[in-house]
Amino acid sequence: MTRYKIAVIAGDGIGGEVVPEAITVLEKAGAKFGIGYDWTTFPWSCETYLRTGEMMPEDGIAQLGRFDAIFLGAVGYPGVPDHVSLWGLLIPIRRAFRQYANLRPIRLFRGVRSPLAGRDAGDIDFLIVRENNEGEYSEMGGRIYAGTPQEMVVQESVFTRHGVDRILRYAFDLAQRRPARHLTSATKSNGIIHTMPYWDERVAALTPDFPDVTVDQFHIDILSAHFVQHPDWFDVVVGSNLFGDILSDLGAAVVGGMGLAPAANINPEGEFPSMFEPVHGSAPDIAGKGVANPIAQIWTGAMMLEHLGHADAADAIVTAIETILAEGAVRTPDLGGQATTAELGKAIAAAI
Repeated sequence: MTRYKIAVIAGDGIGGEVVPEAITVLEKAGAKFGIGYDWTTFPWSCETYLRTGEMMPEDGIAQLGRFDAIFLGAVGYPGVPDHVSLWGLLIPIRRAFRQYANLRPIRLFRGVRSPLAGRDAGDIDFLIVRENNEGEYSEMGGRIYAGTPQEMVVQESVFTRHGVDRILRYAFDLAQRRPARHLTSATKSNGIIHTMPYWDERVAALTPDFPDVTVDQFHIDILSAHFVQHPDWFDVVVGSNLFGDILSDLGAAVVGGMGLAPAANINPEGEFPSMFEPVHGSAPDIAGKGVANPIAQIWTGAMMLEHLGHADAADAIVTAIETILAEGAVRTPDLGGQATTAELGKAIAAAI
């Protein structure tokens, strides 16, 4: 049996409800495919911040560095500003471990009703690749003359050739391995005069290295419209940190909601642990009620297994999700049912 050391950060809100269900499913798949886990839980959250003034201890990165992967639930809760929770935990982990590729699958499952008219299972199935370490989410900038009529705020975007090229190559590689072999680049070079034309230049420069991949690009505004009107056009979509973040939420919405949206923060070279988290947040409005949809967290676990080299076990989990959604008997309220988080988690585990 192959064993992995997994760091677990359930975090805030519904994270503490969906993570246990995902672990149960992972254990079930592990038992079937000869995979074992040594789970180590870290109680880092907004509660930790309110108690200690830090989202994680000073040596938090060093502690996480000895694991094979990081399994995260959700971060954020009322009383702690979002920029504090994000920059105190997620972004430091993503950057310290060079998790520059954020991968977010968008897929319409059989049995799930899309808010888009006339869309059925199989019509929407693409990947969003988000640059995860630089771009618009930089720390460069500042504020002067605070509190006066002359107050000024500057926020810098940072696009390096190294950073842009590596995420584009990752996206091209993904597209090359998919049947459609189609890559779409998200840009806004008609309005953002420096960074976006540079992004377009690097796409053009790398395209000849992948002659079997068809490449197109759209400005972010019309691309968002196409996600709604023509989601079947897309196969792999690559964008900067901000554009990828926004598009992945929109993509999740068109296939049934945030409860069906997994994600992975990947260090492709395997030098550091990668981190796996659902796209949804901590959902404080339903936290503690036991009705959160655990599918995004469970699917995130499947992505972790695939990254660790166990595509068969990952496929078994996704197939179990497909089976339960298609049957339609066990659904949480966001999917139109009355099942609890635990009931849906148990059903998926049993389907493996």
